[in-house]
Amino acid sequence: MATSISEAQAARLKRFLAEEAKAEGFDIMAVTTPDAIPQAGARLRQYLASGHHGTMQWLEETLERRADPRVLWPEVRSVIMLAMNYGPESDPLPVLARRDRAAISVYAQNRDYHDIIKGKLKQIASRFAARAGSDVKVFVDTAPVMEKPLAEAAGIGWQGKHTNLVSRSHGSWLFLGSIFTTAEIAPDRPETDHCGSCRACLDICPTSAFPAPYQLDARRCISYLTIEHKGPIAPEFRKAMGNRIYGCDDCLAVCPWNKFAEAAHETKLKARDDLKAPRLETLLALDDTAFRALFSGSPVKRIGRDRFLRNVLIAAGNSGDAGLLPHVERLLGDPSPVVRGAAIWALSQLSEPRIFGEWRKKLTASERDVTVIDEWRMADCIIS
Repeated sequence: MATSISEAQAARLKRFLAEEAKAEGFDIMAVTTPDAIPQAGARLRQYLASGHHGTMQWLEETLERRADPRVLWPEVRSVIMLAMNYGPESDPLPVLARRDRAAISVYAQNRDYHDIIKGKLKQIASRFAARAGSDVKVFVDTAPVMEKPLAEAAGIGWQGKHTNLVSRSHGSWLFLGSIFTTAEIAPDRPETDHCGSCRACLDICPTSAFPAPYQLDARRCISYLTIEHKGPIAPEFRKAMGNRIYGCDDCLAVCPWNKFAEAAHETKLKARDDLKAPRLETLLALDDTAFRALFSGSPVKRIGRDRFLRNVLIAAGNSGDAGLLPHVERLLGDPSPVVRGAAIWALSQLSEPRIFGEWRKKLTASERDVTVIDEWRMADCIIS
């Protein structure tokens, strides 16, 4: 049920929201209406029809709720969008040239932002509800809310050619969250597109994941491949991954609007020293317990040790460092097929044909997993 308030009350509530958002560390607060993104549903349906979402079936399952906030919550009358800057202290791209190190996406170099943002949203929403006498719900990323179109409608930024939100004041480094409320608050004006003729984000993509400006084929995106994709990485993308073991910042980092962004001020969003450029050698040695300890509270933990090591082994294969071979060889016998398969590829990239042949002869007779057998076959073609 909508909460009826006067224009003066609504204005005071909006000022209150802005003050509360600032106090909780948000950089931008703006308001839109639940019917502000009528085109979003058709665009999402087209995206799903193209198959560009890969294995992210949850996008299909939640389509109707994503397309219209009123399906998610019929009583909503205003959508409060909040953005928090997570800009890095320095350019994240130079680590890509340090092949003995791992590149972890900026957003994942400390605490899981879902937990941070949601906790702060709950604080704001609780105080707002008490002040306004209205109902509220909070959402962060994992909920079926199309945050980027709503943020654009609220005036926080626009969806750039890389499909991420871009802000004139904070570039491409923004976390988003939303508060739905039954209170009717005057909406802000939408932002317009300021990408112009720039295509830096499109041109830098290592895997050509953008079939056209403003379109992303997730199946080719390194962020999708290293985080969402559960099986072996397709051979065509392995070299392009380089040392990116969790996510990819390339298209974000080259955005010219980043020149207006400052480094993150929230302590829990600042990069941990041990996650800025960890050694591949250290990561290859992680068992499940050590993996969980290192990434406690981090979004990296959510993909699990096996997928993580798959990614690290691809980076090891791209490193050119034969000194990593003992770690790679140890993982050839790992219980996880996806780890064994990635270890085979890394072995094929780092070892001499004689060593590779010895391991192949030793292990293939007892291997039963078809994906791992395929890896031996494909690697044999590479090295022979």
